Amino acid sequence: MAIDGFIPYGRQNIDQDDIDAVIEVLRSAWITQGPWGEEFEKQVAAYCGVSYAVAFNSGTSALHAAIYAARIGPGDEVITSPITFLATANAAIYTGARPVFVDMDINSYCIDPQLIEAAITPRSRAIVPVDYAGYPVDMSVIKEIARKHNLLIIEDAAHALGAWRQGRAVGQDADMSILSFHPVKHITTGEGGMVLTNNPELQERLRGFRSHGIVRDASRMMENYGPWYYEMQSLGYNFRLSDIQAALGISQLKKLENFVEERQRIARYYDRAFAGMKQLNIPPQPVAGDRHAYHLYPLLLSSGIDRRKLFSYLRERKIGVQVHYIPVHLQPYYRKNYAYGPGDFPVAEDFYRREISLPIFPGLKREEQDYVIHHVLAGSHRE
Repeated sequence: MAIDGFIPYGRQNIDQDDIDAVIEVLRSAWITQGPWGEEFEKQVAAYCGVSYAVAFNSGTSALHAAIYAARIGPGDEVITSPITFLATANAAIYTGARPVFVDMDINSYCIDPQLIEAAITPRSRAIVPVDYAGYPVDMSVIKEIARKHNLLIIEDAAHALGAWRQGRAVGQDADMSILSFHPVKHITTGEGGMVLTNNPELQERLRGFRSHGIVRDASRMMENYGPWYYEMQSLGYNFRLSDIQAALGISQLKKLENFVEERQRIARYYDRAFAGMKQLNIPPQPVAGDRHAYHLYPLLLSSGIDRRKLFSYLRERKIGVQVHYIPVHLQPYYRKNYAYGPGDFPVAEDFYRREISLPIFPGLKREEQDYVIHHVLAGSHRE
């Protein structure tokens, strides 16, 4: 069995409509943040069923902005999972807060809600659950804990645009939810991110933080000397999304349902191929009423398989497997500055040692899926 070219674990899907949308903006008078960005925010908010959506130039800046908007700062603590990309935890550090990790639930690959309460201290300000791989984290217990301890919930839904929780789009069960539009995500703007919220005060703080802390609304100014006037009322950054990117996002959003359905079809095909194999564990299946968005297809290997050998075997055959993620607490920065180390979160560390992500993206051909399956099975039987 042979295949032409390298198969990445993820890839954007760009068609002529996307190209035409970007060209239209390039030929217009406005290419930086403007009306296309506003329209993109409105459409994503409507899709996710929330009152406000605030676009940013990356998922990382969206996370940073959410922590800022929540007024989390020096001395505060933010609870999250160690199985995530670095940006989730780093966002707390950007504002002077401390990330506090809680081990993962092996039945969902998300934060273990049953362990959260033990990590809460008088300094805790927020819980940041991660919808790992596109699996919607169970919010029922997390919401109860947050209410009991007066904590905010900032959902890292970067993997989960298009996922459902009990029939409702992800983004409706948190004080703020973060999306990412990186090329390997469900839709792309090249780079980009967004914060969803129903809270008008939070959305005002988010918008100010995105653009140097500047206020142009006369009703919110301390003074008003004319139509040119603006005030910087807080410290902010240039985290704006351009209209070029927003136009691409609007075009991509029209295809989101098809993209998610295609990811689900690929995941089911993999599931059927690997189910029942004692050395391979397929990803957790969503509960009734939930929808998995399958940003990733994380295959969990038995302890008898050498993950590094299998990884190399597949890469040699041009299959772009990846590992998601190195637990954040094991990174040198976190070990040096926060005294974390091996053994702190045993479930996450065991998961990391055994996880391998298979290619999954819209446009992945059936013969490519068969090629991946063939070599995963062949490579795992070599052990």
